[in-house]
Amino acid sequence: MSYLRILPSLLMPICFVAIAQEPSTRTSVQTYSKLQPEMTSPASSTVLAQQWGLKEEELFRFKELMSGPLGTYSPNLDPLSALGIEARTDAERLRYAQLQVEAEATRVEKLLVYQRAYDTAWKERYPGLALMNSPPINSPMLSKSSIRPAVFVQYNCLQCEITVKQLLASGATFDIYVVNSEQDDRRIRQWALKVGIQSSQVRDGTITISHDNGRWLSISANGELPAVMHKVNGKWLRQ
Repeated sequence: MSYLRILPSLLMPICFVAIAQEPSTRTSVQTYSKLQPEMTSPASSTVLAQQWGLKEEELFRFKELMSGPLGTYSPNLDPLSALGIEARTDAERLRYAQLQVEAEATRVEKLLVYQRAYDTAWKERYPGLALMNSPPINSPMLSKSSIRPAVFVQYNCLQCEITVKQLLASGATFDIYVVNSEQDDRRIRQWALKVGIQSSQVRDGTITISHDNGRWLSISANGELPAVMHKVNGKWLRQ
């Protein structure tokens, strides 16, 4: 009986020690994880600042901001977004917005170049299969209005018909411009039926089809038709 009374009294201090040690272990792990992003050499900070078009002191301020409430609520912000949100003056905010527009335009252009390479690779690897879903292009610059492509086609062009049919099958919304339409509405309607465009799609605005009226020449695009074009930052880019 004496052993049974003594055993709980021996175990209780051990439990208290384990409980007391646990928070300190958590604290050390959390502190280490917060310090990790700061472990960058001066050389790497200089390169990173240059990549974003920033000064080193601006990159340092970005790190300070992300270690506070902004980083807690929005942990995945890029330097330009973070600095723009927390800008101290209107001029500073405008500068970061301009830098971000340029960075996004460059990024989207690279994505579209890759899209063309992807399409070419698909056709070479699977020449008999239609490409239903293209790799996603995500960007704040590609809003609902600007992500809608303009598709330039012409009559007696088999590839033009194939491209439009592929876009229709993918469920995309787009605008078609017929380059050699000669302002003949009847002929455009016949061509639309041939490629499978439904009148309901035209009525609800999913698809529009129009005479080119010189648009193809006005955007100074190069290459043969068909052409799937995206307008990014006021510039037409070919997909």
